[in-house]
Amino acid sequence: MFAPVHFALRTLLCVLAISPLLATPVVTAWQPLFKGIDYLTGTNSQSGGDFNSRMVAHVLRINLADPDIRLFPTPRHTNYVANSAETQGRTVSQFVKAYSVQVAVNANFFSPQEYYLPEGTAMRLDGLAISEGNPVSPANFAEAACVLFDSANVGQIIHTNWPAAATNGVLNAVAGDYPLLVRGVNIGRSYGFSGIHGNHPRTALGLSQDGKTLFLMCIDGRQSHSSGAYDYETGAWLLLVGAHDAVNLDGGGSTTMATLTSTGTTRRLNYSSAVADSGKERTVGSHFGVFAKPLETFVRNLAVSPEDEAATVTWNTPTPATASIEFGFTETLDQTSAINAPPTTSHSVRLTSLTPGTGYYFRAVSEENGQRHESTLQFFTTTRTVTAAEVIPLNGRWRYTPAATVSGSTWTAPTFNDTGWNGPGAGVLWAYTRAGDPPLDLGLLGERLAGDPATSFPYVTYYFRTHFTATTTGTGTALAFSGYLDDGAVFYLNGHELYRLRVPAAPEEIAPTTIANGFPCGGDADCLDTFTVQDGVSEHLVVGDNVLAVEVHNYTPRSPDITFGFAVTLEQLIPSTAPTLGITLNNGQPVLNWTDGNVTLEQADSPAGPWTHVPGPVTGGLFPVTDTAGPRFYRLSR
Repeated sequence: MFAPVHFALRTLLCVLAISPLLATPVVTAWQPLFKGIDYLTGTNSQSGGDFNSRMVAHVLRINLADPDIRLFPTPRHTNYVANSAETQGRTVSQFVKAYSVQVAVNANFFSPQEYYLPEGTAMRLDGLAISEGNPVSPANFAEAACVLFDSANVGQIIHTNWPAAATNGVLNAVAGDYPLLVRGVNIGRSYGFSGIHGNHPRTALGLSQDGKTLFLMCIDGRQSHSSGAYDYETGAWLLLVGAHDAVNLDGGGSTTMATLTSTGTTRRLNYSSAVADSGKERTVGSHFGVFAKPLETFVRNLAVSPEDEAATVTWNTPTPATASIEFGFTETLDQTSAINAPPTTSHSVRLTSLTPGTGYYFRAVSEENGQRHESTLQFFTTTRTVTAAEVIPLNGRWRYTPAATVSGSTWTAPTFNDTGWNGPGAGVLWAYTRAGDPPLDLGLLGERLAGDPATSFPYVTYYFRTHFTATTTGTGTALAFSGYLDDGAVFYLNGHELYRLRVPAAPEEIAPTTIANGFPCGGDADCLDTFTVQDGVSEHLVVGDNVLAVEVHNYTPRSPDITFGFAVTLEQLIPSTAPTLGITLNNGQPVLNWTDGNVTLEQADSPAGPWTHVPGPVTGGLFPVTDTAGPRFYRLSR
């Protein structure tokens, strides 16, 4: 456990002046999200006592005694430098996705506080941070309130003036800037009501008196539905839900609470003021995440093993039940597998005739004594075994021109004469009118594009064309793109539209004056855009010479930069081969054998079926045939 801690609180002199609650907000019941994690929301539209503002609060309750709960603050940067590159900046949603934590909020204050920096930007934290036993940031903010957890997940808050010995035995830690609750007393009114202590969106962390229950709270702010909270209001919410000690973490526009859905996407639980203002979450340097197990239901231990054209889904049920899978390309799940019977407690359903490299939504369904049980909605992507050859390098050569010099739509066609265009220019092509160098690595930059002399900015739109050779085509062919783009673009293959990136979606027409509806990273093309296109490639790719044409659009007519450069790889699907099933005798006993491990052994009493999985199921290697009472037929399926 932790070393004893002695501290002084100058603010305790004022706590007796706190008025009792005169207005009680409305809270929902605790809703289980994951095993050991519950969620509720609270609203307040009254005035009085410690709830004067119009507020909406979001609270996660974490059972630290649950053996499957694992805490995970932001880890050290891969190129860690103390007091400099301590962590990699991410939005809270990016943090949830990157580490597959079930829930997370923003934590320590950080620098630099440029709010929309690219994912991975090096950050320095304010206050103590420890992640899974690894020091991340020292307690460089003398009076910061620290939240510490030992190897048993028991929590403790050191409100201020902490001693260095307090980190002995600490597995995880984050820091706020000041306490809100001290031994069950709300000290929020002692701070005043301006600056950081004003009415703002809030992120706060609280602990129960025994240190075994953790509360993560975000209060929406700067919006019509919720103005934000003062310190004393934040403390009152935490007391209401069961906290005994609590600290204020980094809040304001950074206040974000996100969760990982059952399909692997992220969902914000609160309403971020930054998202309301800009459409984007802020990039922050510190996060506090929690790993947890799914809620236990009738369908348990669900797992999926995808292949190119098939997938095997397995699960267990506590009592015998049937098994089937509902699946499809969308959440409507418009396809259903055959029902496996008779009832059993161990289930394996194989989906076949799937499309390689494609995402599928699904849920497992088991029926027991006429009662239907189903899993949460899940998602998997089939694999795609391909041969790959780069056909356009990142430093490839492109002809280019501003859209103002071209009329009509024939510029995308292979027969279009582009000899009057500029170039061909090699490398990443760019225009930049700010002072200094562009943010992209100078070693990647190729030819510089001329700007519009009438505005002294880059043109809104530029057109690019290049040729490449394909030696193969056919079903399963795809083009994989990796490069730098500022801001949006439309890609064409041999005159046919192929893909849109950060421009209005089809069927909206893209004109030379169309502006992009988004931008990369923090607004500069200093991170890679990667995507693979299958639709339309097989239909329009030809063996021999092909033309890739791209129109690049800026985010605003007065944007000072535009960037374009992509490497393109031609991928060809490797056709599946039929598995081979053999039979040998071992001391007179038949033994089936096969070499393909991605198959399932099935049996039937006649070649016409019905075919069923051999109990187990048996999925690879050798299978001694022990049932020789009558004719039995076997086959392998994908």
